[in-house]
Amino acid sequence: MQKIEAILQPSKLDAVKDALLEAGIEGMTILEARGHGRQKGHTEFYRGREYTVDLLPKIKLEIVVVDALKDKAIQAIIGAARTGKIGDGKIFVTRIDEAIRIRNEEHGESAL
Repeated sequence: MQKIEAILQPSKLDAVKDALLEAGIEGMTILEARGHGRQKGHTEFYRGREYTVDLLPKIKLEIVVVDALKDKAIQAIIGAARTGKIGDGKIFVTRIDEAIRIRNEEHGESAL
């Protein structure tokens, strides 16, 4: 099993969710996040004062998939989230050794 964590622009969330559902991936966790990478944020004016906004709103998407669906899930995220501009986000993939469904104690891939 693989855990895929993707940091996305909030405006791309619906497109990414739809792409993952089309790819056969149903379970996901979505978190609101703030951060920056190379884009470093921007400045804004509010009531005549300048403010630096260095932590931009982002979405963190977490999914755990069987090994066979890993590449399909990654391509779905990239296809739906890419604009070609700085700030599109990142994808991190890590190995998951065990998954357990709390309700009935199923283990492994059947717990997904």
